[in-house]
Amino acid sequence: MTPILPHASLRLLLAAVIAAAGLVADLAQAQQVIAKGGVLSGELQAMRARGPDGKRVDSFQLVSEPRKLPGPDGLCNLETGPETFQLVTSSEAEAKQLKSYIGKQVSIRADQVSCAELAGQMSDAIVIKWALVTAH
Repeated sequence: MTPILPHASLRLLLAAVIAAAGLVADLAQAQQVIAKGGVLSGELQAMRARGPDGKRVDSFQLVSEPRKLPGPDGLCNLETGPETFQLVTSSEAEAKQLKSYIGKQVSIRADQVSCAELAGQMSDAIVIKWALVTAH
């Protein structure tokens, strides 16, 4: 009786096709451009950073699916685009608002986003202007 299982070479070919399909899906997801006013969703994390004066300041990071930013370097020199977005707070009220959502899923409307370019920035991209849309 002949075995029903395909030959080893066919199994390797099938594995390669499945892997390629996953890569195409990742690249397609990264090609979703986050335009001005676009929504980013993910887990909110807290980070400690030092401000220009050397004082410790609270910093927040949203971990999301890979996205592409507008412009020629929209992937921020990454294969799939930025996945971590630092949320810049401009007041104590914004920081207090975010502190209550640390470790939770949130959605923000990103009004001004750029690739991280300065030494010491721990996120792939920086969201300078944003608004909290929902907290899950």
